[in-house]
Amino acid sequence: MTQQIQNYVAGEWVDTTGDDGEPIVNPATGDTLAGLTYSSSDDVDRAVAAGNEAFESWKDTAVEERIQPLFRFKQLLEEQQEELAEILVTEHGKTKQEAMGELRRGIENVEVACGIPSMMQGGHLPDAAPDIDETAVRKPLGTFVAITPFNFPGMIPLWFLPYAVATGNAFVLKPSERDPLVIQQMFELIDEAGFPDGVINLVNGSVDTVNSLITHEGVAGVSFVGSTPVAEHIYETAAAAGKRVQAQGGAKNHVIVSDSADIEFAAEKTLSSACACAGERCLANDVVLVEESVYDEFAEELTAQANEMTVGYGLDDVDMGALITPEHESRVRDFIDGALDEGATLLQDGRDVSVDGYPDGNFLGPTIFGDVEEEFAISREEVFGPIVALASYDTFEKAIARLNRSEFGNAASLFTERGAEARTFRHDAEAGNLAVNAGTAAPMAFFHFGGRKASFFGDLHAQADDMIRFYTDETIYIERWPSA
Repeated sequence: MTQQIQNYVAGEWVDTTGDDGEPIVNPATGDTLAGLTYSSSDDVDRAVAAGNEAFESWKDTAVEERIQPLFRFKQLLEEQQEELAEILVTEHGKTKQEAMGELRRGIENVEVACGIPSMMQGGHLPDAAPDIDETAVRKPLGTFVAITPFNFPGMIPLWFLPYAVATGNAFVLKPSERDPLVIQQMFELIDEAGFPDGVINLVNGSVDTVNSLITHEGVAGVSFVGSTPVAEHIYETAAAAGKRVQAQGGAKNHVIVSDSADIEFAAEKTLSSACACAGERCLANDVVLVEESVYDEFAEELTAQANEMTVGYGLDDVDMGALITPEHESRVRDFIDGALDEGATLLQDGRDVSVDGYPDGNFLGPTIFGDVEEEFAISREEVFGPIVALASYDTFEKAIARLNRSEFGNAASLFTERGAEARTFRHDAEAGNLAVNAGTAAPMAFFHFGGRKASFFGDLHAQADDMIRFYTDETIYIERWPSA
């Protein structure tokens, strides 16, 4: 019998009651792993009600007590990291090494959230005015919702969940319907960690479930990570319904390779950034602007390294796994065809990759284009696949200008040995996450995850101190004792 995905509400596993659903399929083998029935509006109501009921006592629980289940949860995640990684591989398609790394970054957020007793402290100023002391007190707000994507199903929920509950709020997670199995197992650990019933809830579903959650009168705020059109919809809809909102959208990230760069190193890190998780990541640097005097050398090195990459089932010893669905694979192939039609030069073709033993897998190899003009689709639009677009530049200022003309502002990297170029990049590049001599600008959990322009809608980002401000509001307490 096929496993059925369940919701977790008020400390219990419960069946969903919607009318529609879909199978959960291993993208490398084509095997059905589980069945998912979407949640109904009644299912959403029950989860939000459970959160709000639990919030009434959880908000008044001592902060030192609130973080104790988080310590236990972190320990359980570490003990079962390998098992969780293998589940993640089977439902998502990425390699086991990538899955282990993803979970490690998620665990780091739980670790940071255990420091809430220090992070949540407000300010105090005695004698702010004659005989008056003032104190800022942070208070939780209610039940928060997070809607998370398929590409990092184990990590991104942990950008939000630990901070929400550590600050005294209740929480409802709506994971991607594409790969919910790792979250099912993670919630088994949440149940074991000892959180009070209703503090953390899980609701599975699709578009209707999302719309029910983001407009629900019992929800205080919404966090989202996904594509820009959906991020914009959620931001506008939830904000209009009076919610706090942070919505991380899509990306089109650039690498600049200076003529002073270590070419072999820059090619290695660029390829890793663009093709890790089969390119299905918002930090993929897939547009590469190379100084014209080293363009041919870099293109040759990048292509040689790409040609050595192995593609296959993520539980095998391979460099790159499968794409999430056949439909998404087809979409990425359409980008390749479109680039050829627009006149890009195909330097490495990944379309004919085959994997022995897995004829039904959604596989695509690294694909590299040269001479990519700024107006080409693969230079402007988020591909979410293992495609790298190369172009040359003659002045550093022009490279920065091309990067900045993108409608997105998620991340960018620079490879250089010149401090002046690094300083210009730091000051002038219009992206929320910047890296010098690193292929992926991925912030540690104690820094917030940046994003600008069409890559982010809201004021407060995921991770770190921004989460404290998002999940709490400050009350200013003014005290005066004339006889003191």
